[in-house]
Amino acid sequence: MIEVERLSKIYHMGVQQVPALAGVDFRIEQGEFVAIMGPSGSGKSTLMNLLGCLDLPTSGIYRLENLNIQNLNANQLAEVRNQRIGFVFQSFNLLPRATALENIELPLLYGRVPNSREISLQALDRVGLAHRAKHKPTELSGGERQRVAIARALVNRPAIILADEPTGNLDSATGKEIMNLFQELNRETVTLILVTHEQEVANLTRRIIQMKDGKIIADKRVEAC
Repeated sequence: MIEVERLSKIYHMGVQQVPALAGVDFRIEQGEFVAIMGPSGSGKSTLMNLLGCLDLPTSGIYRLENLNIQNLNANQLAEVRNQRIGFVFQSFNLLPRATALENIELPLLYGRVPNSREISLQALDRVGLAHRAKHKPTELSGGERQRVAIARALVNRPAIILADEPTGNLDSATGKEIMNLFQELNRETVTLILVTHEQEVANLTRRIIQMKDGKIIADKRVEAC
């Protein structure tokens, strides 16, 4: 599914080189549920950007479903992002003037997928919001907006879902509901990788990768409660 070998990222600020990722190695198999944790500046956001094909590594290898990502051009990377990766953001990133259903349908329209409306309705129903299809983001609660964002991430049947602080803008009860939804999706073999600074959230996944100074300092399985 995901293979990362000696993956490094160096940013250039004038003449200064700033290492953000220092040769990390790991594998993530299909159906895993992984949390990436670490303090600010640990490299976790850089790693998520690389896994999401939003940036390319300075060196090293990243394979997604046996595809060597570092060898792709900009158009090929965009295709991978649209077809193989689903994104869930802390701030939801929904179009304010579009309905919940229209927000979910957008990736399918980009990909010219037939029956996009029907597929989008199924995705919305999967997250328990079919009855809110015609509502705009301003008419939805924070938890409902995040559910719409999750449905949008699912709609293309991606290989992986990347979630960046998905509970960060939610109260604890709503955050737990979103994590329950992620757990339910994972039981259906959806592969999930999330960045979080909350230990309670990470403990609801099945594996925790801990980062510091651009390196992985711990990689452990979470014991089932």
